[in-house]
Amino acid sequence: MSADWFFMKKGFFGKSKAVGPIGESDFLHKIEKGEISPETMVSSTSKTHGHWMHLKEIRAGLKHWEKTHPSTNGA
Repeated sequence: MSADWFFMKKGFFGKSKAVGPIGESDFLHKIEKGEISPETMVSSTSKTHGHWMHLKEIRAGLKHWEKTHPSTNGA
C-alpha cells in the first residue's frame, strides 16, 4: 500500500511550510538524500493518521535513515 506523505521544510525567514503530498518512493528518496532527517516533522493520512510526528518516531522511517546514513546512526 502506498502512502501520501507531507513534510515540513524551512522556507525564507525561518518559516516552515508543509510540502506534499509526495508518494512513498519519493519520500524514501528524500530521506536517502538527507532532505528529510530524523528531526523533520512528517505526516501521512494512512501511516500517522494525519498527526505530525518527527521522522525518528516512525520506526520504518528511522530504520531507512539509519540504513542510508550509517555514519550518523543514533541521530
